[in-house]
Amino acid sequence: MKAVILAAGMATRLRPLTDACPKCLLEVGGKPILGRAIDALLACGIGELVVVTGYKGEMIRERVGRDYPALKVSWVDNARYAETNNAYSLMLSEPAASEPFLLLDSDILFSAGLVKALMDCPERPCIALDRHPCTEEEMKILVRPDGYLADIGKTLVPAACAGESIGFEIFDEASRAELFATLRKRIVGEGRENEYYEASFKEMSGRGTRFKVVDTSAFPAMEIDSAADLERARATFGA
Repeated sequence: MKAVILAAGMATRLRPLTDACPKCLLEVGGKPILGRAIDALLACGIGELVVVTGYKGEMIRERVGRDYPALKVSWVDNARYAETNNAYSLMLSEPAASEPFLLLDSDILFSAGLVKALMDCPERPCIALDRHPCTEEEMKILVRPDGYLADIGKTLVPAACAGESIGFEIFDEASRAELFATLRKRIVGEGRENEYYEASFKEMSGRGTRFKVVDTSAFPAMEIDSAADLERARATFGA
C-alpha cells in the first residue's frame, strides 16, 4: 500500500512562520511535522509515498531526500497551489496513486497506532474518526447506526455529529477509481477547483459507496493550522 500525502498549501494562517518555510517542515520536538508522519508510516510498513507539493515544494523535496535517501517517493507538483484546494491536489496524484492507498494531509501529528487501526479495518473505503464534541470549524462526520458514513462537511450541525474527520482514509482499487472519477467530474467538469476533497466523499456516499467509519480516538491526532496549534504541539512533544 502507498500513502498519498498532500503538501501543496501555503498555510497563510501560520504566517510569518511559513513565509520562508512550508508548514510541513516546521519542527515539533526537533523534527519536521512531515518527518514525524513519514516515521509513523514506515513503522506500519508503508514504504512508498506519493507527495503532492506546491508552495516551496523544492524545500520539501530537498529535506525528504536528505533525511530519507532510500525512501521511494513519487513527486507531484501542483503549480496552481495558490488558487486551488486539496481536492485539486489529490486529483493530480492519480497517475502516481495507481494502487490502493492511504490518504493523509502533511500537517498532522499522529502515531503509528492510528495508521495501524485504520489499516486493520477489513472494509474499504474507510475513514478515521476522532470522536469528540465538535464546533463549527471542524470537518465533521455524521455516522449511520450501522457504522458507515452518513454525511461529512464543515456545515453539518455539530451536536448531531459523532466527531471530526482527521484526514485519514484508505481506498482499495474499486473505491480509488470511483474517487478519482468523482474528483475529475467535480473539478474538471463542474469547475470546483477550490473545494475540499471531502466533498467528493460526500457525493460518493450519496451514490451508495459505503465508507466504513473507524474510531481512532484512542490514538489522538493533532492538526497544525495556527500558531496556537503549533505552540500546543510543541508543549506536548517538546520544542
